[in-house]
Amino acid sequence: MATKKKTSAKKSPAKKSAAGKKYVCATCGAVTTSKGHLCTPVVMDKAAKCDYCGMIVGNPRHVCKPKAMKMSFYCDACGRTAAKQSELCMPKKI
Repeated sequence: MATKKKTSAKKSPAKKSAAGKKYVCATCGAVTTSKGHLCTPVVMDKAAKCDYCGMIVGNPRHVCKPKAMKMSFYCDACGRTAAKQSELCMPKKI
């Protein structure tokens, strides 16, 4: 009688743990390691404060009302908007 080798089942890739990630609430500015406790969580590494409205945002292309009122140029390379040509690497007039 021939013996059969058992084939091992494929291992599923390990889930990335959220350990070490910090989140900041875009509404109130609270910081925690669990995004479930925040109203509008943003990963701390990607969070920035908007120069125009002061809001904490995770999107570098954030356009708020004060910025939209002054917006005159956009970057032909990345699409960012700005009030001055000097704030962009490849400015184009809107």
